[in-house]
Amino acid sequence: MQLGVLGLGRMGRIVADRSMAAGHDVVAFDVAEEAVADAADAGAEPADSISDLADRLDGDKRIWLMVPAGEPVDAALAELEAHLGSRDVVIDGGNSRFQDSVRRAESCPAAYLDCGTSGGPASAEEGFSLMVGGPEWAYEAMVPVFDAVATGPAGHDRMGAAGSGHYVKMVHNGVEYALMQAYGEGFELLADGRYDLDLEAVARTWNNGAVIRSWLLELCEEAFREEGTNLGTVADRVEGGSTGTWTVQEALEQEVPLPLIYTALAERFGSRSEGRFSRRLANRLRYGFGRHEVARND
Repeated sequence: MQLGVLGLGRMGRIVADRSMAAGHDVVAFDVAEEAVADAADAGAEPADSISDLADRLDGDKRIWLMVPAGEPVDAALAELEAHLGSRDVVIDGGNSRFQDSVRRAESCPAAYLDCGTSGGPASAEEGFSLMVGGPEWAYEAMVPVFDAVATGPAGHDRMGAAGSGHYVKMVHNGVEYALMQAYGEGFELLADGRYDLDLEAVARTWNNGAVIRSWLLELCEEAFREEGTNLGTVADRVEGGSTGTWTVQEALEQEVPLPLIYTALAERFGSRSEGRFSRRLANRLRYGFGRHEVARND
């Protein structure tokens, strides 16, 4: 399949590389010329603009957007609009708000798939988890590419109508906040408790057969191994919060209580003015799975 990849940051480049590794032809564009050149060196066909990318795609167009959520998505769609028809497919693989995805699906000339993407740059080799919303025919048309970009056939599915993919990813991120908060609080008690513990050893032991084993716990082990039991210079400041805020707002509208997710979100906001071990660990975990910059104390 010929696939246009628009946006070659950490995640977009993985989409391009995994697609090419599976035998698909990729046409690539990014506003950063060096990113396009690097993708071309890896085997992609370079495009020098969004319009040029669309023109290089033969027959029914298949385009994957991996640009920041919000205005950049709308701007890209505006440039693509004149080049799209009803048999074309556009995928938004960013963390867009689900209401925006519903609006875009209604106005886009092509079939619009909102694709929640989980795994971060750390999943470059194993593949992503993809949560897709939109027309069933468009999803089925993209299955070969989804198989390549995800962990395989079990790593993606169609969640439902337009917006559902990003809706599921929004809730996923809320759960992620709560899990990070739970690990952080547990390790904070261990760090400040009765015993002088090696927290890397605790995390490693828990990850071998314990009920609470997980990838996030593996990242806890990594954090303690690389930063030390006291997390070294890692600051008590946890960035992010948009998808967690959307999750809590949706819960309020639906009158569904989410006390753990709300508390985790509040802790993130509180981290910008106070200091706690649990938030320092959450700060470091965001690097582990997403390679987000680690805020550090001077």
